[in-house]
Amino acid sequence: MTAHAVGNASSRGRARRLGRCTVVIAAAVAAVLAGDGTLAPCRAQVGAEIAPGGPGAVPSRPGATGGEVLYMRYCASCHGVTGHGDGPVARELRKPPPDLTLLAARNGGKFDERSLVAVIDGRRSIAAHGGRAMPVWGDVFDTELAGAPHAQRQNLLRSTVLVDWLRSIQER
Repeated sequence: MTAHAVGNASSRGRARRLGRCTVVIAAAVAAVLAGDGTLAPCRAQVGAEIAPGGPGAVPSRPGATGGEVLYMRYCASCHGVTGHGDGPVARELRKPPPDLTLLAARNGGKFDERSLVAVIDGRRSIAAHGGRAMPVWGDVFDTELAGAPHAQRQNLLRSTVLVDWLRSIQER
């Protein structure tokens, strides 16, 4: 781990004492904020540490990345296992969930990571966009992570790793 990822020597020592998970999360958050592309090694760890069960009823496949595990748990019931908006709950919703495999295509070929993290987190609403049908996952993650060390960072990391997986399912 580099000093860039964790900070000065004193910070590295404290992170080591707090455990391997803290170091991984700190490095991933630093990578996200720096935008240097070093998030990839953290994908498998996030999601694997989430207990089975939760809102979604769709199990992830063996060997799934952390983002895929998160997607299956929180998103697949509405957006479908493959992201096409055809989950088992979709037909019960007033407004059909969007096809998540077309996010970049609908945005002129650009995958807008920052906007998606904000949509998933959901706590920063934009009045012009109208009401929100999707759950505010930032609040859900906060509740699940209550009392955990560095809960806010873990919350950000969950959203970011989920968005990273959504990038991987974009139709070309």
